Amino acid sequence: MSGPDQRWYVVQTQPHREHLAAEHLAKQSFEVFLPRQRKTVRHARRLTERLVSYFPGYLFVRLDLATQRWRSINGTFGVRSLIMAGERPVPTPVGLVESLRERADARGCLAPPPAYGPGDRVRLLSGPLADLVGTLDRLEGAARVRILIELVGGVVPVTVGSDEVVLAS
Repeated sequence: MSGPDQRWYVVQTQPHREHLAAEHLAKQSFEVFLPRQRKTVRHARRLTERLVSYFPGYLFVRLDLATQRWRSINGTFGVRSLIMAGERPVPTPVGLVESLRERADARGCLAPPPAYGPGDRVRLLSGPLADLVGTLDRLEGAARVRILIELVGGVVPVTVGSDEVVLAS
């Protein structure tokens, strides 16, 4: 069920209950997206790989506030609440969840970020500094990188999304 008035909203879940909340919301016919990642866990001298939430404590639900009974989400098992501004849920920025879904496989597992490393030469793909080449300084979390770009006789640090850069050729 997808219409022009539907938007993605953020649901805060109970700790470690993202999967339970997603399952119960889906049973209520809500479209849910729970981005996950693979994590290697060491326990009792064994390494195992698990799927864990990419955003611990949160998931996304697609709603049309005018036609769907969205208030029932707050009473769903595993859910703390929708992220609200006053009396209404706050929609995510347009394109955010769609771009995450493009990177996800059938189980909602996001593809790992590109294999960049500090010292690599990278080119910016978008924004006011598009097509400039700089040196990757460091990774800032799962989806951001800091690049050093030479501008007007000095070096300027720029932080952008990891999907906004490619290795320079």
